[in-house]
Amino acid sequence: MSCTSCSSSINGLPLGCKNNGACSSGSCDKMNVFDWLANMSLPNGQKPFDIAEIRFKNGRKGYYKNTKELQLCIGDIVAVESSPGHDIGVISLTGELVKVQMRKKKVSSNKDSISQIYRKASEKDVEIWTVARNKEKEVQRKSRLIISRLGLKMKLSDVEFQGDGNKATFYYTADDRVDFRQLIRELAGTFSLRVEMKQVGLRQEAARLGGIGSCGRELCCSTWLTDFRSVSTSAARYQQLSLNPQKLAGQCGKLKCCLNYELDSYTDALKSFPKPNVWLHTEKGPAVFQKMDIFKGWIWYAYKENPINWHKLTVEQTNQIIELNKKNGKATSLEEYAMELEYEVAEASNFKDVVGQDSLTRFDKPKYKKKKKRGRNNRNRNFKGNKKNLQKKKN
Repeated sequence: MSCTSCSSSINGLPLGCKNNGACSSGSCDKMNVFDWLANMSLPNGQKPFDIAEIRFKNGRKGYYKNTKELQLCIGDIVAVESSPGHDIGVISLTGELVKVQMRKKKVSSNKDSISQIYRKASEKDVEIWTVARNKEKEVQRKSRLIISRLGLKMKLSDVEFQGDGNKATFYYTADDRVDFRQLIRELAGTFSLRVEMKQVGLRQEAARLGGIGSCGRELCCSTWLTDFRSVSTSAARYQQLSLNPQKLAGQCGKLKCCLNYELDSYTDALKSFPKPNVWLHTEKGPAVFQKMDIFKGWIWYAYKENPINWHKLTVEQTNQIIELNKKNGKATSLEEYAMELEYEVAEASNFKDVVGQDSLTRFDKPKYKKKKKRGRNNRNRNFKGNKKNLQKKKN
């Protein structure tokens, strides 16, 4: 999503919202938080919260205290304290909602342990920051060549430069422990900067890089999802999904996080369903479970001796047969229950239309029949009449 001022000029260049290339509304960034308290004033005597949330590259965020009482708004580019030097980031949230975000991410509110905001970024700061960001792709390419030459079993996924250009963080993924002491020496000597190696998981890597999922939308982990809960194959079993790893896995190679979204609805609906391993005993023989439709409440069973013909039952009918079997009784046949269900469905679908509300054309204008053209017939009649009159006059 973008704000209404993110249009393009005649030459095709983005105009933006005239905020030095950043978005003042914050809607163009990742992991946005809507500040619904922005238009509300604080109670009398209460000072505004002096800690701001600042966003860096690929959705990375940090919390910094505003000790100099700067007038900060969402979208402002600021210079913040870093080790060593300073870093450049964009204000993503201010005010009382920062407390909620810090509590959610379990960040200590002790102001002594939080870094501070130096100043609003000047034009020189933004220029140095832009030059450093433009180096990242080339540095990443050369770093991958060095890693392959050293034979290290690791994958370099991203490189992030600090705002002053004196330090770079290399994000990588690896299955085992990697000894990258020689790698750090070569990277520091090649690029003449301080190097920090940071290992991330596969889900964190997908969240940083982003992408398009199989649903056609951006990845949840790179747009709004902040906590990565464990996903098991039982979530797919509850939802009657085939255990195909190619369809259930996301771009990170793990099971998709969206398998947990509707899991609670499925588990609630399955409470009234019998277990699939329970057989139905009838006078024609035992019946075995075949499949189910969870939200319609239908279950298909087939006789053990004739597994080709399936019979559709409701959950209530199935529970009645199970209760009858517990009392050492047997149902007559599945065909009777299936016929009863078909009769109920037919009765529900058949209704008498008294008012004519099912007509789709009842509000249309009536179509009148076209009048036949009688001009030629009238001419013939007049011609015959005139001819008879002339004959009468001659006689």
